[in-house]
Amino acid sequence: MSQPSPPAPHDGQLDAVAEKLRLIRITSQQRRYPGRATPRLPSRPAVIRLMSNVVGALYPRHYGPAGLDAQLADTFVAQTLRSVRQRLSDQLELEWLLQPDDEQLACRRRARAAADAFLAGLPQIRDLHDTDINAAFQGDPSARSLDEIVLCFPGIAAILRHRIAHSLYGLGAPMLARIMAEHSHSQSGIDIHPGAKIGPACFIDHGTGVVIGETAVIGRNVRIYQQVTLGAKRFESDGEGGLVKGRPRHPLVGDDVVIYAGATILGRIEIGKGAIIGGGVWLTDSVPPGAVVTQAKPSLNGTTT
Repeated sequence: MSQPSPPAPHDGQLDAVAEKLRLIRITSQQRRYPGRATPRLPSRPAVIRLMSNVVGALYPRHYGPAGLDAQLADTFVAQTLRSVRQRLSDQLELEWLLQPDDEQLACRRRARAAADAFLAGLPQIRDLHDTDINAAFQGDPSARSLDEIVLCFPGIAAILRHRIAHSLYGLGAPMLARIMAEHSHSQSGIDIHPGAKIGPACFIDHGTGVVIGETAVIGRNVRIYQQVTLGAKRFESDGEGGLVKGRPRHPLVGDDVVIYAGATILGRIEIGKGAIIGGGVWLTDSVPPGAVVTQAKPSLNGTTT
């Protein structure tokens, strides 16, 4: 027998709940921003829209409005860049105003300069990502065309959004970059920290469950399959027990490396050029160039298969 629904709270009860939440909120804000007014935060929806707009400007035929011919595509890209410039500057300013010593006018000037620098770097991002698309076409026999790869492959979508977020990360906007990265993660199932450095012609095939940590460095022409982790082996702590931030702690992956599904590679170790890491391998030591690392062969009733 089902339980009866609890009575709906009346307005007085809701007012009391709202007041309790207000007091908790004030206490939290005073702890985070002692001695100053609570600053505004960057808008997550606005930042996600910016990322979508930038993707559309980079690939207008694929991610822009339907029916764009060459002339309309040029107009769309120009208009999009102008719109992105101001809105990105606004969000950058909000991120930097979170720092207690930053002055608003200085933040505004810095934000405008950073927005211009970001937009100036978009041709390089496009060129770099085209190498990723070509790598996917060369590496996946199921790929029928480059257009199919751009429109359909989650690994390619994730790398493009990573390259956008990584540019902002390099300009000193880790919060905006992280918003973009985590939204991409939610869409693709591929978790790439915006601080990770990824070289040209990277192909993440299938991709679900891939994790690439903040200080990972990936070389040229690297192929990564699903469920691969490039993670930290341990976290250093300071004298008071807090975690030390920003130390290099993730793998260095050389050029032409292939990492098969389910491999876990931990710590600041080096995977040499041309190495192959087999599926399901757990690796915490460096690997020389050209090495092939696999699990022990499985056995059936005590007999190796």
